Amino acid sequence: MKLGVYGLVRNGLLTGLGLWLLLLGASAAYAQTAPPPGLPLIVGQGAGGTSFSVPIQTLLFFTALSFLPAVLLMMTAFTRIVIVLSLLRQALGTQASPPNQVIVGLSLFLTLFVMGPTLDRVYETAYLPYTQNAISFEEALARGEVPMREFMKAQTRQADFELFARLANLEPDVTVDTAPLRVLVPAFVISELKTAFMIGFMIFIPFLVIDMIVASILMSLGMMMLSPVLVALPFKLMLFVLADGWNLLIGSLAASFST
Repeated sequence: MKLGVYGLVRNGLLTGLGLWLLLLGASAAYAQTAPPPGLPLIVGQGAGGTSFSVPIQTLLFFTALSFLPAVLLMMTAFTRIVIVLSLLRQALGTQASPPNQVIVGLSLFLTLFVMGPTLDRVYETAYLPYTQNAISFEEALARGEVPMREFMKAQTRQADFELFARLANLEPDVTVDTAPLRVLVPAFVISELKTAFMIGFMIFIPFLVIDMIVASILMSLGMMMLSPVLVALPFKLMLFVLADGWNLLIGSLAASFST
């Protein structure tokens, strides 16, 4: 019985080895006759430059996606808006209302609203001609940079630009229009942070007055164990709602970017 099982196992191994050798020989013969496989990098060249194949375009697209958060934060109105909304939540005294997802989402759509004219110019002057093979990729980047540079220039303070121009050892005759983006972008971000903190200071003042009044009343009544923050919260919410705070805040934020 043992010899019979051993024989079956040996026959099975020999059969499998023979099939593997047969497939290996067939693969070697096909490799000698068939052309070597390869991924086409370039499918043609039009009037606007080189046209890459779909897999390469997909790879470049997903590579560019990693830079989009930095572009969104550093070159648009997102920084000012999200900081102001976060300071508003702290001024109200609500720990997680509105939640971070709501603040980021609202900031994103407000950014798209504010940046609408600029993004339309980028689309019409750079992206649309590039998709029609009318211009090269380098020229599309140069054209798309112009509207973004104009937007950042309008929001950048001269003192902040001079700071980074001095740190970068630029020539004295270099202006905002001719400065490289490595100088203009950080100057724009610093200006946005300063503007956001100034708006946040103005938001904090009325809510701080309410906190001081509530704390004084509770202290005069001898209610030391009652938290002034807990008592002041409904009054701050009522003040914000009665004053139509969201309308005023969002309108002021959008108007702060007008030039």
